[in-house]
Amino acid sequence: MDDDHELWFFFNWIILLTFSLTVLFLALKMGNALWWKPRKIEAHFAKQGIRGPPYRFLIGNVKELLQLMLNASSQPMPDFSHNILPRVFSFYHHWKKIYGATFLVWFGPTARLTVSNPDLIREIFTSKSDFYEKIEAHPLVKQLEGDGLISLKGEKWAHHRKIIAPTFHMENLKWLIPMVGRSVTEKMDERAATAAGEEVEIEVSELFQAITEDVMTRMAFGSSYEDGKAIFRLHSEQMLLAADAFQKVLIPGYRFLPTRRNLKLWKLDKELRKSVVKLTERRKEKCSSEMADIDGPKHLLGLLIQAARPREGGGIPSSSSYSSSKITVGDIVEECKSFFFAGKQTTSNLLTWTTVLLAMHPRWQVIAREELLRVCGSRGISTKDDVVKLKTLNMILNESLRLYPPVIATIRCAKHDVELGGYKVPCGTELLVPIIAVHHDQLIWGNDADEFNPERFANGVAHAAKHPVAFIPFGLGTRTCIGQNLAILQAKLVLAIIIQRFSFRLAPSYQHAPTVLMLLYPQHGAPIIFQHLSHPASPPEHQRS
Repeated sequence: MDDDHELWFFFNWIILLTFSLTVLFLALKMGNALWWKPRKIEAHFAKQGIRGPPYRFLIGNVKELLQLMLNASSQPMPDFSHNILPRVFSFYHHWKKIYGATFLVWFGPTARLTVSNPDLIREIFTSKSDFYEKIEAHPLVKQLEGDGLISLKGEKWAHHRKIIAPTFHMENLKWLIPMVGRSVTEKMDERAATAAGEEVEIEVSELFQAITEDVMTRMAFGSSYEDGKAIFRLHSEQMLLAADAFQKVLIPGYRFLPTRRNLKLWKLDKELRKSVVKLTERRKEKCSSEMADIDGPKHLLGLLIQAARPREGGGIPSSSSYSSSKITVGDIVEECKSFFFAGKQTTSNLLTWTTVLLAMHPRWQVIAREELLRVCGSRGISTKDDVVKLKTLNMILNESLRLYPPVIATIRCAKHDVELGGYKVPCGTELLVPIIAVHHDQLIWGNDADEFNPERFANGVAHAAKHPVAFIPFGLGTRTCIGQNLAILQAKLVLAIIIQRFSFRLAPSYQHAPTVLMLLYPQHGAPIIFQHLSHPASPPEHQRS
């Protein structure tokens, strides 16, 4: 019995010792990750003259960062100033004044080095791009934007981009011209017809979302347009729920809880995937014949199905069987989601802010209208050659993208220890590129950097600023946004039709309150008053010419 007792005691002692050592090991590991490693990184950058707000255990600078953002966005801007950096990127604006343009900020225990020098940005995205990669998006963000081309990396990203690229070639996009014309005319007439008098107030952010949704559905699904509308309706519902859930992202494990919202999200995701799979199966044969027509438009779904290379027996590979040469059902679902999110949100935001700017600065409506009449006459835009000649509209859109870029910042992560412009950056450091700060930098753009002046783009983007990497609304380097041709063409077509038919001004209820939830958008909407050109109106006194 004594031997048994001693053996029992010995085994318990071993278990207790093992448990204690495990706890100690985990505590030391957490202590290193949450305290000693951040302190070491702080000291590393301090030796190089780079400082920032001090790191706080576990939370980093999140508390101060959120407080700065809440204070900045608590009230609309008192005037129609385009100096929006202090409002939409308040922590950068605040800490830059204290620590300089290149400083260290902590998102929890993760260090982010802010980099706004165009020479350094060019290194990150072009000459030394192999040393950096996109960071992994939060799962809720992926629910919003899809796990497609936007977030893919490496070999899989390159393969998908090659497959999808023909959708966005300018020659392929020419078929959009009559289709966009019909969509804009129909949707403007729907809203204008509700007015009893000569003027009508329209919430343009909603109008442009409806127009771009129509275009993106046709671009993605082609002849399966009606099926595509049903699929994208599911995704729109999913986006609204995910955006709401994203506001609770700081609650640990919230996305795993079986709340009513999460249950609905999971159900929508299941329905969406099921719908895409059914449509894909139906389209396989038809898509094959469509793609054989080299003169026909290249639709996203058709290109993805063609690249799927069905296995023997006719089935498209499942996600688990992915190789670099195959597109799976899961890939098709995620690419459709990414295409819809990026195309719809980015283009509708560009159209919204450009319309707001033209409503604030009506003189440019007149200049653009005169050019449209000179280039197209009364017939409107009929060919892609007409679009190319609309220099004024191009200048206006570029200035809108400069002042109000849909994506205000982008992040890369150092894959290796790397030297950046003389700074030694450790592996794992994230680099925050504040696009909007670069776009509003007076040293690069001049003293009128916060003014709406499309004339600065009169000689093209290359000559608009003092540095060739001063204008990056669609990114830079190999990961430049694949859809920029589509976004610009679509925006030009929509604006051309509206400018030809209407003059417009800000509604009295408009509040200038740019804010960010993934993309830059008007916090209180964008109500605009339209008046048919047969009864032109003078702009009110409070709007700048």
